[in-house]
Amino acid sequence: MKKLFIMLTLALAMPFAAMAEEAESKTTIKVGNDADSPNVEWTITAEEEGDGIFVVTFDGAIKEGFHGYPLTDFSAPIIEFENATVAGEMFETLTPEEHGIDELTGEPSFIYYNQAIYIQKIKAEAGQEVVGYINATICTNETNQCTANIVDFTIQMPGEAVVEAAAETEQEDASSALDWGSIITAILWGFAALMTPCVFPMVPMTVSFFVKGSQSVAQGRMRALMYGFFIVALYVLPIAIIMSLTIFGIDVSGDIFNFIGTHWIPNLIFFLIFMVFAASFFGAFEITLPSSLVNKSDEGADRGGLIGIFFMALTLVLVSFSCTGPIVGNVIIEATSGSTNFWMPIITMAAFAIAFALPFTLLAWFPSLLKNLPKSGGWLNSVKVVLGFIEIALGLKFLMTADQTMHWGLLDRETYLAIWIVTFSLLGFYLLGKLRFAHDDEVKHVSVFRLTLAIAVFSFVVYMIPGLWGAPLNAISGYIPPMTTQDYQINGRVDNANTGRKYADFLHLPHQLEGHFDFEEAVEDAKKQNKPIFVDVTGHACNNCREMETMVWSHSSVLPMLQNDFVICALYVDDNTKVEDGKRLGSLNSKFAQDRWGVNAQPGYILLSPDGETVLAGPRGYNTDIEEFVKFLETAKNAM
Repeated sequence: MKKLFIMLTLALAMPFAAMAEEAESKTTIKVGNDADSPNVEWTITAEEEGDGIFVVTFDGAIKEGFHGYPLTDFSAPIIEFENATVAGEMFETLTPEEHGIDELTGEPSFIYYNQAIYIQKIKAEAGQEVVGYINATICTNETNQCTANIVDFTIQMPGEAVVEAAAETEQEDASSALDWGSIITAILWGFAALMTPCVFPMVPMTVSFFVKGSQSVAQGRMRALMYGFFIVALYVLPIAIIMSLTIFGIDVSGDIFNFIGTHWIPNLIFFLIFMVFAASFFGAFEITLPSSLVNKSDEGADRGGLIGIFFMALTLVLVSFSCTGPIVGNVIIEATSGSTNFWMPIITMAAFAIAFALPFTLLAWFPSLLKNLPKSGGWLNSVKVVLGFIEIALGLKFLMTADQTMHWGLLDRETYLAIWIVTFSLLGFYLLGKLRFAHDDEVKHVSVFRLTLAIAVFSFVVYMIPGLWGAPLNAISGYIPPMTTQDYQINGRVDNANTGRKYADFLHLPHQLEGHFDFEEAVEDAKKQNKPIFVDVTGHACNNCREMETMVWSHSSVLPMLQNDFVICALYVDDNTKVEDGKRLGSLNSKFAQDRWGVNAQPGYILLSPDGETVLAGPRGYNTDIEEFVKFLETAKNAM
């Protein structure tokens, strides 16, 4: 009985399942019988055939007393698709009726009464909204007076837009998702700033003040909590105020931060600032804020209540500026140059400030932990020197950005790597006590911690050395100049010669790929070759772009497709070369990508038809999944 019940249930369910499946495989709309098309109403049905082909049926219900014409007649309806390609000739399923002799041709005339059905196969994507129009000539039966019945239509192809929807989501994620790498880096910088000579000695003094100067333990803890809160607020509020200007119509997040991240002037300034701070960390001189400013803040700290706590926090921020200034600057630049998310600069600075302020609060809640803190000494200066070496390495990236966007040719890949190799080698020798500065204590023995750090640093140096001869260095590909600046590779010299294509004298594609840097030029080439267009919205200062080129483009399953199956068009959005009417090439490309495809983050990948009008797949953002990228490319190949 149980088996019989199951069989009956399945038998009853099968027709309904089939109906559901059929419904999902078709989409239907109705248009017409309005002011634009008063004499015919169209029922348009789209059904998937397979391999990217869809069958679109136009079923016209002709108004009583009127007639239409078959495809063999010169008055046959015109059906056009604006964003899809037809696959084969249009055909009809009904047999027209004979209607006398045509006065112009002298041949029998055939017409449709009541109903006409036309079918056209098209190439499209599952879930794609196909737009077009119908221009049908409909005439009266008695007087043969004809009118044009023109109606627009938009119909979605059946199925889920797997590739395109995923790509759109990826593009949105690229511009709106949190950059957890920057957040984690900011947290680490917060703890590193705490270990500097400007800050660390103040920790036990500040905590002792809150614990001993309070009437109760609870009051001391609350005052320490407010102290930490004010420290966070002093770092976060200035950034939040700048970002909030966007709400009032001043787009600083898109203009100022993009200017900071890509323009050569701020990048060169930041490079010089980082070098100055690095020299200060090495002991060349001391950088301090005006003493009057610090003194006024210190006077305010003598007040009681929350105002006094606020001024104590302000005093800490001002006094520690010589150590935290370059760190804070690096955090801001990292947050603003890699993401278009409105909240990223605020969140990143909050992460830094919380990590910086957290120990003050925790130690006030648990004062017994103070005795476990290491005593101030020469190790604090060592921390400062280590940060000085890191400042040199990080500051060099700003010079690289300016060099790339302005094409000065100062830092090719080998030169950059050579400086990094020397810098980190000196850091390793410093950790081993083989290099000393004026304020350093003599290292009589190497601790396990110093030895561990030295091993890590020298391992990094060894990793970078093959890059001098063209090794990809995937782990740091986003932080060093691109391979196109490499003068020599172990397998031969890189050919960066001008191919005669627009802007090819100063712009290059990776992996010796051939392509274009002007969209109109790429479209002309794609039409000649009948190949889809691979649009790469990129930038010189885009770390994620370099990682995609190194880790994904170079893969054996991707590179041959880019070489043979596509016409590549790279649009640099941060290039400062003056082109049309004195406008920057980067500005023109950035506006074009936003207006045309809504791409405002890099990288942005779009696959287009050879005429450049139809989007075959994308936009797609940063995603190092090679298999998904292959599927993305194959989508365009299958649509051709």
